[in-house]
Amino acid sequence: MKPVVKQAAHVEARPVERGEKAFIQVLIGPEDGAPHFITRKFTLLPGGRIPKHKHPTIEHEQYVLSGRMKVLLGDEVREVSAGQAVYIPPDTPHAYVNEGEEPVEFLCVIPKTSAYATEWLEE
Repeated sequence: MKPVVKQAAHVEARPVERGEKAFIQVLIGPEDGAPHFITRKFTLLPGGRIPKHKHPTIEHEQYVLSGRMKVLLGDEVREVSAGQAVYIPPDTPHAYVNEGEEPVEFLCVIPKTSAYATEWLEE
């Protein structure tokens, strides 16, 4: 293993599956030699959303870099903004909506596993 330093601006932003105006960048992952975790950056443009879904065996640790958004966590909707951290246990339904006029950016760290299952709970 070797240390890795990357500029986020040079990492491809891909559309999020089933998302609207939502993009993902894998900042550090298996291709960089990271053995245990994957660090991703999400961007939700104004009006952007990621529909309700869950991951049966994967936890998420998130940190909001900029903006403000609503996050569904189980049966509760929380408004989160820059500087706040969010923990989502495995098998917890969650969704994201940016109703504001500014983009939202957040980091999401997940464990590296052999399978990453997503169960979509809405279209």
